[in-house]
Amino acid sequence: MRTAPWPARSGALLLRDPLPEDADQLVALRNNPVVNRFMLRTHVDPDAYAQEWASIPDSDTDFSCIAELNGRLAGLGFLDITDGWGQPGMPRGTQGIIGYMLQPDLAGRGLGTDLARGLLTAAFDALQLRRVTASCNADNVASARVLEKNGMRREQHGIEDSWHADLGWVDGYQYAMLAREWTAARTVQ
Repeated sequence: MRTAPWPARSGALLLRDPLPEDADQLVALRNNPVVNRFMLRTHVDPDAYAQEWASIPDSDTDFSCIAELNGRLAGLGFLDITDGWGQPGMPRGTQGIIGYMLQPDLAGRGLGTDLARGLLTAAFDALQLRRVTASCNADNVASARVLEKNGMRREQHGIEDSWHADLGWVDGYQYAMLAREWTAARTVQ
């Protein structure tokens, strides 16, 4: 049974479950060309995307959220519980993946760091995951910095490992963190 980690505060942001009235803003942000510069899928069907978000509160594995700043939709946070591939006997529900996007006019204010920190807090503290990963385009210096500021370690630099609809083959970074690293980092702060 789903126990959502939202609502939760992370820095200046309120992270919360999506609501039906968020649909138009979700689609507008996701299809914004500035945001899509770093997304492999550069356009989403508005109806299908709104439906994906509408189903999140009923999912046992998707804990994606809306990030609000002073009542305004500031961004989206993605948090999915994933299981190992083809590993018999592996405990289920121990790994997750995070991602995020912000309104372009809010860049450079530390909100990406707040959003990623909120997702990691939910993953490790609320959902009790063992390991969390995140990926970004190698050209997305700001996103790589957000992950590193939150203590994630770069585990991979994939050379031309992802197909971008407009740019062709692009390099990607994969980051990861273990629960024990999260706990140790928070103890030091």
